[in-house]
Amino acid sequence: MDTAIPSSHPAQPARQRGGVVVEFALLLPLMLTLLAGIFEIGRAFWYYDALSNATRNAARAVSVSDKATIATAAIPAAKTLLADAAASAGIPSFSSSNVTVACLDAALNDTACADGSAPAGVRVTISSYQVAVGNYIPFIIGNSAMYTVDLAPSTTMPYML
Repeated sequence: MDTAIPSSHPAQPARQRGGVVVEFALLLPLMLTLLAGIFEIGRAFWYYDALSNATRNAARAVSVSDKATIATAAIPAAKTLLADAAASAGIPSFSSSNVTVACLDAALNDTACADGSAPAGVRVTISSYQVAVGNYIPFIIGNSAMYTVDLAPSTTMPYML
């Protein structure tokens, strides 16, 4: 009479046990690359969304400002508002010099902003801002290789006052 307790997992041959490790070693770099790529693209979208919301808030601030001080007070305040929003969102190397505020005529063409005259609209644009993509995938594209992506959201609003 056989008194041995049957094993729930039969012993695998030695060749099959090593196959799992080899498969894992082959798939791990691919999975890490995909994960790093998702992280990088998500970070770029985060920056774009934060800048887009900031341009909207800055355009809103200028569109409801007093026309007597639109050029001397409202536009510099909008640039500072946008730079502060970018800093609070964690966007690196962004300053108010990356912000362009333009007054618009009735045909939505750029015109000079002047104190005392009400524009038909206001356009706030991010210009000359790039974000580096590729920091987290150096084993695929090389340590020194990074790609830059231009982020240039813009918001146009009618002047409300």
